[in-house]
Amino acid sequence: MARPTTGARAGHAGAVPYLFLAPAMALFTLFMALPIGYTVYLSLRRTKVSGLGLGKGARKEIFTGLDNYVNALGDGELWAGWLRVLGYGALVLAFMLGLALLFALMLDASRVRLARFTRISIFLPYAVPGVAATLMWGFLYLPTLSPFGGLPFLGADVVTFSMANVAVWGGTGFNMLVLYTNLRAVPRDYYEAARIDGAGELQIALRIKVPMLTPAIILTTVFSVIATVQVFTEPTTLRPLTNTISSTWSPLMKVYRDAFVTGDLYSAAATSVVIAAISLVLSFGFLRVVKSRAFGEG
Repeated sequence: MARPTTGARAGHAGAVPYLFLAPAMALFTLFMALPIGYTVYLSLRRTKVSGLGLGKGARKEIFTGLDNYVNALGDGELWAGWLRVLGYGALVLAFMLGLALLFALMLDASRVRLARFTRISIFLPYAVPGVAATLMWGFLYLPTLSPFGGLPFLGADVVTFSMANVAVWGGTGFNMLVLYTNLRAVPRDYYEAARIDGAGELQIALRIKVPMLTPAIILTTVFSVIATVQVFTEPTTLRPLTNTISSTWSPLMKVYRDAFVTGDLYSAAATSVVIAAISLVLSFGFLRVVKSRAFGEG
């Protein structure tokens, strides 16, 4: 019986990685690529109604090109939602990432008590589902149930701060854990050398730990920007508790209203693509700014 040639064996060996990748590629195609492609397909079409819209053939799906995108980009409600999300995002990113960095540095200090208990306590809110966390805070915000008295947490002037508080409470622990894990990977010899040179804990944190954390800070910032742009759970869950949150408070809420309330799937699909494009621009724009500054400093 003839043995496989060297070329045949090499060919089989080269196919092995693709066999391992096949399940992930199949799942990506099924649950990511196909839905995205279908959304783009819907965004280029609309329903044409003939006559009274009754009878067979009275409603047809036709190709409209970029008309849905033009309408989406010219929709004042969408851009008003973006302005609200930008204000909300500025609050969330500043407080959530700032607290995550502070907690990570404190837990990595040379002398800290109950580190494991504190770490779990800070991370625990992240394990609470977003809807449950928002409902919990929503009941605390209601004047009739709140233990904080009659403070207007859901008033028009402060409702954005109240929603940002929910996001900060839930997301700080995850970002803290990412930063803390990166800190634990830093060789302790760096800290010992700094202490020998007379550096205190604050100097070590600012001059050694924070610069070493720069890649992790960039990573958590990008993920947080994407999550903030897609804010949906907090305003949607709090909306029944107050009349200060509209059905189009955020861009994703507008997509939900167009798709499932007014039934305009084509407009909702185009708006979804616009939101995804803006998310990519913001994320890559942030990375480009960071990269340009890094090379500029170098």
